[in-house]
Amino acid sequence: MVVRLLSAGTRRDTTIAWGFVVGQFALLAAILLLPSGSQWVTPHWVADCARWLQLVGIVVLVVAMINLGRSLTPLPSPVPHGELRTGGLYRGVRHPIYTAIMALAVGSAARSGNVVIAAATVALIAWFMLKARWEETQLGVRYPGYREYAARTPRFVPLWPVRRRPCAARASEEPPSGVPQPPEAPS
Repeated sequence: MVVRLLSAGTRRDTTIAWGFVVGQFALLAAILLLPSGSQWVTPHWVADCARWLQLVGIVVLVVAMINLGRSLTPLPSPVPHGELRTGGLYRGVRHPIYTAIMALAVGSAARSGNVVIAAATVALIAWFMLKARWEETQLGVRYPGYREYAARTPRFVPLWPVRRRPCAARASEEPPSGVPQPPEAPS
């Protein structure tokens, strides 16, 4: 059972999934373990806001992990016994665990005074964007209702507008703008 929890279907998918996890932890290690710097001085009110952001991140992380229940896995791929979770924090965002970790990282970077930590935080956010897109492909294959859920639920930030994609029928009727169209046949 442990092997099934730590694999993502095919060997290729498992390698990609573990690559995302290793990259994420390397960036987190840089953010949390590098010493503070002196590239900027953080005003007290900013440091206080950053601490609150970190506290909220910890609470959201714990609650999101509880909400996920048996579907929790270190890999960005669904577990065989899992089920699609759309309640709790998952009602507001599709990836509350990533949101929580980003909040922790941004709070750490704001207080650090270290440009390397700030750069690692930006890289971590970009990494989560890539990881979430890959994971959502996996979830869309595994859970039939995932695409509808994703169409109405923001990825990371609650209440953030969800980018609407045209449905397949409409996309085939309306060509993308800027693409030259063949002339119409005479009637």
